[in-house]
Amino acid sequence: MRRFTVRAHLPERLAALGPLSTNLRWSWHTATQDLFARIDPQLWADVRSDPVRMLGEIAPTRLDELAADADFLAALDRAAADLDDYLARPRWYQNQIGRNDGTGVDVGNGVAYFSMEFGVSEVLPNYSGGLGILAGDHLKASSDLGIPLIGVGLLYRAGYFRQSLTADGWQSEHYPPHDPQGMPLRLLTESGAEGRDVPVLIHVAMPGGRVLRARVWIAQVGRVPLLLLDSDIADNDTEMRQVTDRLYGGDQDHRIKQEILAGVGGVRAVRAYTRLHGLPDPDVFHMNEGHAGFLGVERIREWVTGADLDFDAALAAVRAGTVFTTHTPVPAGIDRFPADLVRHYFGGDNGQNESVLLPGLTVDRILGLGSEGDPAVFNMAHMGLRLGQRANGVSRLHGIVSRDMFRDLWPGFDADEVPIGSITNGVHAPTWAAPEWMELARRLVGPELVEEARGWERLQDLPAAELWRTRAALRGVLVDEVRRRVRASWIERGATAAELGWTDEVFDPDVLTIGFARRVPTYKRLTLMLRDPDRLRALLLDEQRPLQLVVAGKSHPADDGGKALIQQIVRFADEHEVRHRIVFLPDYDMSMARYLYWGCDVWLNNPLRPLEACGTSGMKSALNGGLNLSIRDGWWDEMYDGENGWAIPTADGVVDEHRRDDLEASAMYELLERAVLPRFYDRDDSGLPVHWVEMVRHTLEKLGPKVLASRMVRDYAVRYYTPAAASAARIREDDFAGARALAEFRRRVDSGWPGVAVTRVDGTGLPDTPEIGDRLTLRAQVRLGDLAVSDVEVQAVIGRVSEHDELVDVVAVPMTHVAVSPADPGAGAGEIFTADTELPVSGPVGYTVRVLPRHELLTGPAELGRVTAAAN
Repeated sequence: MRRFTVRAHLPERLAALGPLSTNLRWSWHTATQDLFARIDPQLWADVRSDPVRMLGEIAPTRLDELAADADFLAALDRAAADLDDYLARPRWYQNQIGRNDGTGVDVGNGVAYFSMEFGVSEVLPNYSGGLGILAGDHLKASSDLGIPLIGVGLLYRAGYFRQSLTADGWQSEHYPPHDPQGMPLRLLTESGAEGRDVPVLIHVAMPGGRVLRARVWIAQVGRVPLLLLDSDIADNDTEMRQVTDRLYGGDQDHRIKQEILAGVGGVRAVRAYTRLHGLPDPDVFHMNEGHAGFLGVERIREWVTGADLDFDAALAAVRAGTVFTTHTPVPAGIDRFPADLVRHYFGGDNGQNESVLLPGLTVDRILGLGSEGDPAVFNMAHMGLRLGQRANGVSRLHGIVSRDMFRDLWPGFDADEVPIGSITNGVHAPTWAAPEWMELARRLVGPELVEEARGWERLQDLPAAELWRTRAALRGVLVDEVRRRVRASWIERGATAAELGWTDEVFDPDVLTIGFARRVPTYKRLTLMLRDPDRLRALLLDEQRPLQLVVAGKSHPADDGGKALIQQIVRFADEHEVRHRIVFLPDYDMSMARYLYWGCDVWLNNPLRPLEACGTSGMKSALNGGLNLSIRDGWWDEMYDGENGWAIPTADGVVDEHRRDDLEASAMYELLERAVLPRFYDRDDSGLPVHWVEMVRHTLEKLGPKVLASRMVRDYAVRYYTPAAASAARIREDDFAGARALAEFRRRVDSGWPGVAVTRVDGTGLPDTPEIGDRLTLRAQVRLGDLAVSDVEVQAVIGRVSEHDELVDVVAVPMTHVAVSPADPGAGAGEIFTADTELPVSGPVGYTVRVLPRHELLTGPAELGRVTAAAN
């Protein structure tokens, strides 16, 4: 049966409800939510706070009543005017653009932000976990800051799965279909025959002469349009219609079709959107993970066929404006396709090397972008790094991990020289902070809290008792929600209402509440808390200082190991003795997550370090005054300060994973018993946990500004988008003269680099017993072969000699070209470079000289991955 949604016809006086319901700004704007709740409070609850659905189900007679209700109409007019002001008023970006005081930003013609999932709201179920929630928060913060950004992804007809539990606690999945007409979406259309609007169709060639077609839905996220491609249309055959059926579903053949549509089709959707809206094409393209990496080869094709560039010049032009963000801390998490599968889809079946999907390009050059050590494998992350001139991890620690993980792409460089930076993720405060905290923030510091990391010191003026009342009230709200969900879950598992009276007593609003909710891959260690069941049971049931634990999370449908972990937790939580103190809540999504972040006193996170790239759930808890109890991984490694929570010690270096789990679980229990629980239950004469409340205040004041998505997006705008837009503009000047020059330079370096050698290094000037600060004079003779002095940078590298006879704590000092050397019988003619520098370190010290490519359009000397050092 084919289902469809019919939208209500609104009376003219209520017409403003239409744009208010379809612009997803309502999802983080409490006043707009309150307006819709006034229409029919019970229906609002029944439709799970979905304005589009509500307007589709509301009785016409009620709409007529509202059209005559002066108070409601006044509130409607205020909400409509507020949205208009939000969309039109200059914001942070508009106030910073063009400033010449060092704080200016300029992203050129805007940013296209690609992701395979977007978690904007639960009414648009296009996400599975942290990657999608991060992408949604990125769009919202960009909107709040006024950054001209376009989001690009796929619309999944069944989204990610809904989770339930069987009677024995095993995860069960189901995929309810979603009708785009019933969501806050509109089609991208253009004028067709007889002046009628028709949907824009994106076409992507497939092998065998077939074509994958997709229409484009637009979700308006405040000021930011999110373009979502949908292949479930009559123009496609059955196989092609199913390309956008499920998020992360299907085999590799299905997955590569999705990623081709997201990348290649996504670029074409952006071009259609900007053309139809009279906008310039974006200068910056941001890949949120490698899934949409094929956007780069489509853009290369555009320049090859549209600007008469060769592949290398087009690649240079694409790289200049591309940003690549990796979220993966382990190689196993990277999308890797069989090279033959990539050749099949990009070459088609014509037997030629020219790409059928991307005419003008050869399949071999496309395959080269994703090559790795195994020639049979195509690596999407490698392609992202080769296509992006700027790349980053998502926390400081993850940047370190990424530089080491991908160092093979820059042979000869130390890991800390690999050109991958880091911008720590953030979370969107208006989405994740409870309304009580947002109201308090508006009262204390004003609405700039949303956009600016300032004013938080005013929390010192807030009485401790008010902080504690807010925390206690939110814990009570969570307890009510836990009871409702536990009862619903048991009924779904086969229990009857008559045997569920005990669910009315689940959880206690006065007991320390700990939350643990996230996806369930093995490295997140869902069951570490069960390492010693008796010890956990004692903590839950302690008569003086009990704790209660709420757990939630989904395992990938194909991950039976993850499902077994969930079942282990569920079976423990089902035990009669403890079921009022520990619960597993199925179907973790944004609507559930808010209650957990609002109400939990402590947020638990115990991954295997350093396998958590960032992990933003603890940030959301912190925005609500929750204290983190976490392994020092991801964001917590850099933001833990000793007063905003507790760091679980790690057993780094212990190879036996079972012993490591035992040690770290024991450390977690120890912290709970000796630090967390005593701090929570230690009360003054008025019943106030003074020390606990001061930790809450400190967390909100000091950690709050650091975890904001607005801080994250400002960092991207200043450190990545603005430089990328400038590079893209510069390389396109004078009919792509820069792109052509950089491509020629790269070819010249690639062919001439084998002839580069450091043939002699001399050091003079040191006393017999050198000290830090003494000056060392270095003289090097360098053979450049076919390259010119202007093509290279010669550096003296000085550092401490490690026990493995390697240089560490190094300082690179540029050397100056002084002369052409006479012929040296031992080395041949060469160029002479010198440097005079202070000794930077003490202890065993060594030095060497190295040569790197240099060009004004490169971001740094390591970019091309070429380096030649003096022989030892």
